[in-house]
Amino acid sequence: MGRLTTHVLDTMHGRPAAGLGAVLYRLDGAGATALKSFTLNADGRADGPLLEGPALAAGRYRLVFSVGPYFAQAGVVLPGPPFLDEVPVDFGIADPQAHYHVPLLVSPWSYSTYRGS
Repeated sequence: MGRLTTHVLDTMHGRPAAGLGAVLYRLDGAGATALKSFTLNADGRADGPLLEGPALAAGRYRLVFSVGPYFAQAGVVLPGPPFLDEVPVDFGIADPQAHYHVPLLVSPWSYSTYRGS
């Protein structure tokens, strides 16, 4: 059964990004439809798959991570506006039977992502 998961690591502090908020969208020709809003747990992960089984369909998706509020809440002094506030990660699901894992490594000034396992 296919599923979509995510994990965020705070590279500034060397820890999971507990408490970071995010929203999952499905993209189509008409725009973006919000599917799920969530807050990451103590391990920097959603409490369960973002999508799984029949809910995981082939197509384009976007995860938007609210990194500016996360770092501000962590006590990091940020400029106004912050260099990174919301980090969007667009990706495609080609095989809805597969596991798609979207990790994010983030600091107030940089981020990277990849297809994880």
